[in-house]
This record gives sequence, structure tokens and C-alpha cells, in this order.
Amino acid sequence: MTREVVLREMRWWDIEPVLALESELFPLDAWSEGMYWSELAGAGGPRRTRGYVVAEDPDGKLAGYAGLSVSGETGDVMTIGVTGSHQGTGLGGRLLAALLADAERLGCREVLLEVRVDNVRAQRLYTRFGFRRIGVRRGYYQPGNFDALVMRRELANPDGSTEAEHG
Repeated sequence: MTREVVLREMRWWDIEPVLALESELFPLDAWSEGMYWSELAGAGGPRRTRGYVVAEDPDGKLAGYAGLSVSGETGDVMTIGVTGSHQGTGLGGRLLAALLADAERLGCREVLLEVRVDNVRAQRLYTRFGFRRIGVRRGYYQPGNFDALVMRRELANPDGSTEAEHG
């Protein structure tokens, strides 16, 4: 029987392994330790505005991570990263689904994200989850001056409808 990767809330002791994976996956624009401490500071308490999750393989090693920021009724996918050995296994989709569920719990009506224009694999994932392209941010990713696609997904209102249905 194969044991599955487990998702759980990111904690302070996850920062070091997340930083190691971050620098491997995003060497030109990896987040700093201070950025993760700041994000996790908003991930607790009754008025939390952040949601971060890690994925652990059966040996307790980091397999991936993801984060969400919330402002009002809008969520923003801040980051998703999956180790090379877990790419193509559906883990990215599980992490994204966890962020979307958290966005709904936090009262979001929409979720936005930016993705590099050359990251076709991620764009396919986001499209499968109902995200649609709404714009481009020129030179968003630095260094390198890469453009970002801005994508949006509507979430259901408490009555189960979407904003588009309220027209």
C-alpha cells in the first residue's frame, strides 16, 4: 500500500525547507526568510489574512508548499511550489484546491494570481481549476523582466451562485 503525501498548515519550522525548495524552483526571484516570517504572521488568529500549507511525503520530507493572501473578498495565490519528484503527480492541484477552500472559508468571492507567461504547465493547471486570463503585467518578474499573466476565478457566494450569475 502506497502512503500518500499529506497536506497540513505551514508552521515556522517549515520555513527553512521551504526556502531551500524556493531557491531551487525560483532561483532568480526566490522569497527571503523575512518574507515567509511576515506571511506566516498573518496566518493565525481570528482575523487571519493568510493561508499557507505544506505537503509532506511519507518520509516527512517537504514535497511542496502553497500560500494565499486575502484582502476583503479577494484572495491572491501568492506561491505554489512542488519538488521535481512530485511534479506531474497531481500535488500542485491538491495544493491549489486547498488554497481555494481556504479562500472560501475566509469569505472570498474571487481569487487572483499571476503566472509567468512562459510557465505553460502552471497555466494549464490554473485553467483546469476555472481560472481565466484577465490581463498581463509587463515586466512583473524581476530580474529577467518576464511578463505575468493575471488570472481570476470566481468563487461561489453563500447561496451557491457566482457573481456572473448575479449579472
